[in-house]
Amino acid sequence: MDKVIYMDNAATTAVKPEVVETMLPYFTEGYANPSSVYSFAQGVKNDMEQARETIANLLGAAKSNEIYFTGGGSESDNWALKATAEAFRDKGNHIITTKIEHHAILHTCEYLEKHGFEVTYLDVDEYGLVDPKEFEAAIKDTTILASIMFANNEIGTIEPIKELGAIAHSKGVLFHTDAVQAFAHVPINVQEMNIDMLSASGHKFHGPKGIGFLYLSNKVKIKSFIHGGSQERSKRAGTHNVPGIIGMAKAAVIAHENMSENIAKTEKIRDHIIDRVLAEIPYSRVNGDRTKRLPGNVHFCFRYIEGESMLIMLDQKGICGSSGSACTSGSLDPSHVLLAIGLPHEIAHGSLRLSITEDTTLEEADYVVDELKEIVKRLRSMSPLYEDFIKSL
Repeated sequence: MDKVIYMDNAATTAVKPEVVETMLPYFTEGYANPSSVYSFAQGVKNDMEQARETIANLLGAAKSNEIYFTGGGSESDNWALKATAEAFRDKGNHIITTKIEHHAILHTCEYLEKHGFEVTYLDVDEYGLVDPKEFEAAIKDTTILASIMFANNEIGTIEPIKELGAIAHSKGVLFHTDAVQAFAHVPINVQEMNIDMLSASGHKFHGPKGIGFLYLSNKVKIKSFIHGGSQERSKRAGTHNVPGIIGMAKAAVIAHENMSENIAKTEKIRDHIIDRVLAEIPYSRVNGDRTKRLPGNVHFCFRYIEGESMLIMLDQKGICGSSGSACTSGSLDPSHVLLAIGLPHEIAHGSLRLSITEDTTLEEADYVVDELKEIVKRLRSMSPLYEDFIKSL
């Protein structure tokens, strides 16, 4: 197969042609700064505010002014945690999160710990799920915020967000979720699911890079994160990325219009890959929950295999995959997510994430599995550990 088989959509997605077409006029025609007062700029501002309203409606937000445009998911995560910690310091200094969060959350929590805050990192079970009872037990009188990711970026497990949010609210605790991997892929309604703050990023659902948003309920009173201007109701300074905003809203609309169909199609291909690998490649395991899972997430560990070698050999066959989060690629340490679900280092090192979309075909899926079988077989043939294991049987 001559073309590239792209199965790393959790890292980023291709921008849909319709999205590019929608964005183009804002580079060359409607290029005015929406913060300017003249009518040329106000027309651009109106289009931007329509995009804001579109995203708010898709998210089930009460009002469009609860959507704040940011530079992406990491900025949204940082803003939610740091600004909430600062705003509610007088009430308490305790924050709850999990051991499997994206590093945008984990590193922010580490920063806050150095500035006088206490952070509880919840364990997860072997599938990556948070236990609501353990979550409730971790809440203290000093707890001001809980941040639990909607779906894990590595193993794809979807958390019981609605239940966790209800528990947080019953205790007077604000609830944030990193939904970077979930928004526009699975249904989300912030009001129904007891979410006070939510982070998302456009490039994860066929929108442009460098644009995201933070849903911030009007009930939550926190201060600005970036200072220097009055944009975003004086909470996030900086000239608006209008083409990005318009493109992100368009991509979100396309995703939601076709969500049920896309989920069904993607899950069928996903499960086909998982079933074939487990049946045809010995000493392999799928990570994450089989049903409470993102539609396009496939994640394996192969014993006696080094993940980096596998990725290089897949690349030689035109296949793009990953061993985990793109934000930690190049790290020699095993995934913190895999260690948190109880895998030993030697197994965690042999991981492979394939993330697909509704555009992935059955032919591509079978090609990848066929090549993967041969690659695993070849790498194991060079492994003295695998040879010793086989002799011990």
